[in-house]
Amino acid sequence: MNSGPPSVTPGLLYHEAKAAIEWLCRVFGFEARLVVAGEDGLVTHAHLVFGNGGVMLSSAEGYPFPDMCRSPRDAGGAATGEIIVYVQEVDAHYVNAVKHGAEILIALEDKPYGGRGYCCRDPEGYVWAFGSYNAWA
Repeated sequence: MNSGPPSVTPGLLYHEAKAAIEWLCRVFGFEARLVVAGEDGLVTHAHLVFGNGGVMLSSAEGYPFPDMCRSPRDAGGAATGEIIVYVQEVDAHYVNAVKHGAEILIALEDKPYGGRGYCCRDPEGYVWAFGSYNAWA
């Protein structure tokens, strides 16, 4: 496996980007590596890491390409995909997500392809799937 940076990194838009950063770190275990503040309390760019991957995000307000990307809130509340994250201790991760109010869409379960996992929605509507199955091993 490549020891360099991840080859794929999702970019997400949040209306409450500062709150989203705090929530993603506290509830899902991300670490804020870089947060670039913009005008009026907006986030121009943030890089959150998790294991050897992560996500980048910014405030939805002022995003320069509104016809290219939208937040779930701006798309009528529906996410158009899910962000899939490998976690070793998925049972503990699930307990923490439930404790902090993540909207559980699929409860923690054994998967037919191996491992365990669950699916939830964050406060702004993004769908996240966490599981112990490592498709890349």
